Amino acid sequence: MAKLLSHAGLLLLPFFFLGCTKKTIPPNVLLIWVDDLRPELGCYGADHMQTPHIDALAASGTVFLNSYCNIPVCGASRASVLTGLRPTLTRFKRYYSRADEDAPDATSLPALFQNSGYYTVSRGKISHHQQDNIDAWDEISRLRGASPRDYRLEHNIALDNTDDHRGMAFEIGPAGDTSYVDGRTTMQALRDLRKLADQEQPFFLAVGYLKPHLPFNAPARFWDLYPSSSIALPDNAEMPEDVPSLALHTSGELRHYSGIPETGPVSDSLAKDLIRGYYACVSYCDFLIGKLLDGLEDLGLRENTVVVLMGDHGYNLLEHGLWCKHSNYRTSLQSPIIISAPSLPAKNRRNEIVEFVDIYPTLRELAGLPDPGHLEGLSLVRLLSRGSVNWKKEAVSVWKNGFTQTTNQYAYTKWINENDSIIASMLFDHQSDPAENANLIGTDAGLKILTEIHVSK
Repeated sequence: MAKLLSHAGLLLLPFFFLGCTKKTIPPNVLLIWVDDLRPELGCYGADHMQTPHIDALAASGTVFLNSYCNIPVCGASRASVLTGLRPTLTRFKRYYSRADEDAPDATSLPALFQNSGYYTVSRGKISHHQQDNIDAWDEISRLRGASPRDYRLEHNIALDNTDDHRGMAFEIGPAGDTSYVDGRTTMQALRDLRKLADQEQPFFLAVGYLKPHLPFNAPARFWDLYPSSSIALPDNAEMPEDVPSLALHTSGELRHYSGIPETGPVSDSLAKDLIRGYYACVSYCDFLIGKLLDGLEDLGLRENTVVVLMGDHGYNLLEHGLWCKHSNYRTSLQSPIIISAPSLPAKNRRNEIVEFVDIYPTLRELAGLPDPGHLEGLSLVRLLSRGSVNWKKEAVSVWKNGFTQTTNQYAYTKWINENDSIIASMLFDHQSDPAENANLIGTDAGLKILTEIHVSK
């Protein structure tokens, strides 16, 4: 177990009690961040997915069944989480957003821990830009693959020259758990854990997985978990006609890859290959996360480590005719949050609406660290125990000029112009229409709902 000795600046605030000694020990933190992760996991009820290690983590703590990102693009979402600040029309807007540029006065999450005596380590993709708030990390690295997008097959490596010329959108890769960068990042994090176990400081270790981000590259044995015959297209694979054009996009992120048509839909067979590749990547990450958690357990660190697993936003797999993220649909906005913390209940499943901006205040409270004074989310600690809690009524997400309010039953999106006037909107009832196929704007039912949730038409 990581030892605690006197350390300059270490704040001996409320921590967990271990055993019968009643000695307060600051908890370690392991943050596992998975890119483009849908809530399509066994612990979220997806019986077709093979994610035993993530499911076991969920069983050891709390799974938040209605967790939403605050913006569906990686750079902005990560900057928001790491500062505890919400995206706005002028802050954290795009994939290239940086926390240290958009919110230079905010104390970042790792900086708060570092300032409080923690040893902070970043491995893999945590901030979108590795140099973002770099001084908040005592150690930081992001491994590179054989090509910019980490292909292993020669024909893809040859194709993958620039952002404008990429390899195929998926790759059935060679054997070996460390064939791809995520595998090597896991091995590096395991070495970190062995070193951190012997240090005299508590640690904050963040491990970021690139997959299941495009391209969908994973060793062949993870593709084998999902035979082609088992893959089905979503029931709502066509672009809807009853939503504003602002709700839709051309899936431009996918179209950068070789083998994808520049315009129009992909073929059904290619769509199934892409979905299968996404599933394979999720199971590959699950396997690697299992190795990481086993290492934590084997080193005796598990009983005093808060583990958080989360995505950075959702992902579309042809729902509404869309691929990737970048929309105000639930498929882009919903993404997992799982927290397992010492001395707190296992097998806890919460239905409350929670947001990614809640992560920073949660970790701050669990570690007993001071409030930096700028956080805009709510600590989830009250939800980590069982029982009724008076909680927030909605999550708020933004994409470009579209704002989505998600409640336990409804999702309302309004697009505004430079004068803050509503120029378009859509409304869904998740109780009767969880897939968001029927826009209720303009209907009597929709008008009644808008009145009920206190928003303008």
